[in-house]
Amino acid sequence: MTQTILHIDTSARRQGSVSRDLTARIVAAHPAHCVITRDLADTRLPQITEEWVNANFTPTDARTDAQRQALALSDTLVAELQTADTVVIGLPVYNFGVPAALKAWIDQVGRAGLTFRYTDQGPEGLLKGKRAIVAMASGGTEAGSAIDFATPYLRFILGFLGITDVTVIAADRMNTDPEAALDRAMAQLSALPAAA
Repeated sequence: MTQTILHIDTSARRQGSVSRDLTARIVAAHPAHCVITRDLADTRLPQITEEWVNANFTPTDARTDAQRQALALSDTLVAELQTADTVVIGLPVYNFGVPAALKAWIDQVGRAGLTFRYTDQGPEGLLKGKRAIVAMASGGTEAGSAIDFATPYLRFILGFLGITDVTVIAADRMNTDPEAALDRAMAQLSALPAAA
Protein backbone atom coordinates (compact mmCIF):
# COMPACT_ATOMS: atom_id res chain seq x y z
CA MET A 1 0.00 0.00 0.00
CA THR A 2 1.43 3.38 -1.03
CA GLN A 3 1.81 5.85 1.79
CA THR A 4 2.93 9.46 1.94
CA ILE A 5 6.18 10.58 3.53
CA LEU A 6 6.77 14.20 4.48
CA HIS A 7 10.55 14.65 4.21
CA ILE A 8 11.76 17.69 6.14
CA ASP A 9 15.39 18.82 6.10
CA THR A 10 16.47 21.62 8.41
CA SER A 11 20.26 21.76 8.20
CA ALA A 12 21.80 25.00 6.95
CA ARG A 13 24.49 22.83 5.33
CA ARG A 14 23.84 21.16 2.01
CA GLN A 15 27.26 19.55 1.62
CA GLY A 16 28.49 17.24 4.35
CA SER A 17 25.28 17.34 6.37
CA VAL A 18 24.87 14.13 8.36
CA SER A 19 21.19 14.78 9.13
CA ARG A 20 20.46 15.29 5.41
CA ASP A 21 22.28 12.07 4.56
CA LEU A 22 20.30 10.15 7.16
CA THR A 23 16.90 11.50 6.07
CA ALA A 24 17.74 10.70 2.44
CA ARG A 25 18.60 7.12 3.41
CA ILE A 26 15.36 6.74 5.36
CA VAL A 27 13.24 8.02 2.46
CA ALA A 28 15.19 5.97 -0.12
CA ALA A 29 14.37 2.81 1.81
CA HIS A 30 10.73 3.30 0.77
CA PRO A 31 10.85 3.96 -2.99
CA ALA A 32 7.20 3.08 -3.59
CA HIS A 33 5.93 5.79 -1.27
CA CYS A 34 4.79 9.25 -2.34
CA VAL A 35 7.23 11.84 -0.96
CA ILE A 36 6.54 15.48 -0.13
CA THR A 37 9.84 17.30 0.29
CA ARG A 38 10.17 20.41 2.42
CA ASP A 39 13.69 21.82 2.69
CA LEU A 40 13.56 24.51 5.36
CA ALA A 41 16.95 25.89 4.32
CA ASP A 42 15.33 26.76 0.99
CA THR A 43 11.87 27.74 2.19
CA ARG A 44 13.07 30.41 4.67
CA LEU A 45 9.93 30.37 6.77
CA PRO A 46 8.95 33.74 8.24
CA GLN A 47 8.70 34.33 11.96
CA ILE A 48 5.25 34.61 13.48
CA THR A 49 4.00 38.21 13.39
CA GLU A 50 1.15 40.11 15.04
CA GLU A 51 -0.71 40.02 11.71
CA TRP A 52 -0.32 36.22 11.57
CA VAL A 53 -1.50 35.77 15.17
CA ASN A 54 -4.55 37.98 14.64
CA ALA A 55 -5.43 36.11 11.45
CA ASN A 56 -5.00 32.74 13.14
CA PHE A 57 -7.38 33.67 15.95
CA THR A 58 -10.00 35.09 13.59
CA PRO A 59 -12.71 32.53 12.65
CA THR A 60 -12.10 31.13 9.17
CA ASP A 61 -15.28 32.55 7.65
CA ALA A 62 -14.56 36.02 9.07
CA ARG A 63 -11.00 36.42 7.77
CA THR A 64 -10.16 39.20 5.37
CA ASP A 65 -8.26 38.57 2.15
CA ALA A 66 -5.14 39.95 3.85
CA GLN A 67 -5.57 37.55 6.77
CA ARG A 68 -6.06 34.58 4.46
CA GLN A 69 -2.88 35.59 2.65
CA ALA A 70 -1.02 35.87 5.96
CA LEU A 71 -1.94 32.25 6.73
CA ALA A 72 -1.49 30.85 3.21
CA LEU A 73 1.96 29.35 3.77
CA SER A 74 0.95 27.99 7.16
CA ASP A 75 -2.14 26.40 5.59
CA THR A 76 0.10 24.69 3.01
CA LEU A 77 2.48 23.39 5.68
CA VAL A 78 -0.40 22.10 7.79
CA ALA A 79 -1.92 20.35 4.75
CA GLU A 80 1.41 18.63 4.04
CA LEU A 81 1.52 17.38 7.62
CA GLN A 82 -2.10 16.24 7.57
CA THR A 83 -1.52 14.33 4.31
CA ALA A 84 1.58 12.49 5.54
CA ASP A 85 1.51 9.01 7.02
CA THR A 86 5.16 9.29 8.08
CA VAL A 87 7.15 12.43 8.85
CA VAL A 88 10.93 12.22 8.43
CA ILE A 89 12.73 15.14 10.07
CA GLY A 90 16.42 15.99 9.91
CA LEU A 91 17.51 17.41 13.25
CA PRO A 92 20.98 18.90 13.46
CA VAL A 93 21.54 20.12 17.00
CA TYR A 94 22.50 23.80 17.09
CA ASN A 95 23.59 25.15 20.48
CA PHE A 96 21.84 22.27 22.29
CA GLY A 97 18.48 22.95 20.61
CA VAL A 98 16.59 22.71 17.33
CA PRO A 99 17.54 24.92 14.37
CA ALA A 100 15.64 28.20 14.08
CA ALA A 101 14.25 26.99 10.74
CA LEU A 102 12.64 23.99 12.44
CA LYS A 103 11.24 26.14 15.25
CA ALA A 104 9.71 28.43 12.61
CA TRP A 105 8.06 25.38 10.97
CA ILE A 106 6.71 24.23 14.35
CA ASP A 107 5.23 27.69 14.94
CA GLN A 108 3.57 27.58 11.51
CA VAL A 109 1.98 24.13 11.97
CA GLY A 110 1.03 24.27 15.65
CA ARG A 111 -2.48 25.66 15.17
CA ALA A 112 -5.44 25.17 17.46
CA GLY A 113 -8.37 23.66 15.60
CA LEU A 114 -6.16 22.24 12.84
CA THR A 115 -3.36 20.21 14.40
CA PHE A 116 -4.54 20.23 18.03
CA ARG A 117 -7.57 21.34 19.98
CA TYR A 118 -8.46 22.26 23.52
CA THR A 119 -10.98 20.06 25.34
CA ASP A 120 -12.41 19.82 28.86
CA GLN A 121 -9.74 17.20 29.52
CA GLY A 122 -6.93 19.38 28.18
CA PRO A 123 -5.27 19.72 24.77
CA GLU A 124 -5.68 16.91 22.22
CA GLY A 125 -3.48 16.31 19.20
CA LEU A 126 -5.34 15.95 15.92
CA LEU A 127 -2.59 14.20 13.92
CA LYS A 128 -3.05 10.74 15.41
CA GLY A 129 -2.07 7.57 13.58
CA LYS A 130 1.06 9.05 12.04
CA ARG A 131 4.68 8.09 12.57
CA ALA A 132 7.77 10.29 12.86
CA ILE A 133 11.39 9.35 12.28
CA VAL A 134 13.87 11.96 13.50
CA ALA A 135 17.45 11.88 12.16
CA MET A 136 19.45 13.68 14.82
CA ALA A 137 23.08 14.74 14.32
CA SER A 138 25.27 16.53 16.83
CA GLY A 139 28.86 17.51 17.32
CA GLY A 140 29.10 17.04 21.09
CA THR A 141 25.59 16.53 22.45
CA GLU A 142 24.72 12.97 23.42
CA ALA A 143 21.16 12.04 22.44
CA GLY A 144 18.97 11.73 25.51
CA SER A 145 21.52 13.30 27.84
CA ALA A 146 20.93 16.15 30.27
CA ILE A 147 22.21 18.65 27.69
CA ASP A 148 20.04 17.36 24.84
CA PHE A 149 17.21 19.89 24.66
CA ALA A 150 16.48 19.15 21.00
CA THR A 151 15.11 15.60 20.84
CA PRO A 152 12.92 15.81 23.98
CA TYR A 153 11.45 19.09 22.74
CA LEU A 154 10.69 17.67 19.30
CA ARG A 155 9.20 14.50 20.82
CA PHE A 156 6.98 16.65 23.05
CA ILE A 157 5.80 18.91 20.21
CA LEU A 158 5.05 15.97 17.91
CA GLY A 159 3.19 14.23 20.74
CA PHE A 160 1.25 17.42 21.49
CA LEU A 161 0.09 17.36 17.86
CA GLY A 162 -0.91 13.69 18.21
CA ILE A 163 2.18 12.00 16.72
CA THR A 164 3.32 9.73 19.54
CA ASP A 165 5.09 7.07 17.45
CA VAL A 166 8.49 8.77 17.26
CA THR A 167 11.80 7.05 16.49
CA VAL A 168 15.10 8.91 16.86
CA ILE A 169 18.09 7.84 14.77
CA ALA A 170 21.09 9.50 16.40
CA ALA A 171 24.47 10.25 14.91
CA ASP A 172 25.52 12.05 18.07
CA ARG A 173 28.91 13.22 19.37
CA MET A 174 30.32 13.40 15.86
CA ASN A 175 33.19 15.59 17.06
CA THR A 176 34.36 12.88 19.45
CA ASP A 177 34.31 9.80 17.20
CA PRO A 178 32.57 10.37 13.86
CA GLU A 179 33.08 6.82 12.62
CA ALA A 180 31.52 5.29 15.73
CA ALA A 181 28.67 7.83 15.64
CA LEU A 182 27.83 6.97 12.04
CA ASP A 183 28.10 3.24 12.76
CA ARG A 184 25.57 3.61 15.59
CA ALA A 185 23.22 5.57 13.35
CA MET A 186 23.47 3.03 10.52
CA ALA A 187 22.72 0.21 12.96
CA GLN A 188 19.63 2.08 14.13
CA LEU A 189 18.58 2.64 10.52
CA SER A 190 18.90 -1.02 9.67
CA ALA A 191 16.73 -1.88 12.67
CA LEU A 192 13.84 0.31 11.52
CA PRO A 193 10.67 -1.67 10.74
CA ALA A 194 10.17 -2.26 7.02
CA ALA A 195 6.91 -0.31 6.84
CA ALA A 196 7.45 3.40 7.39
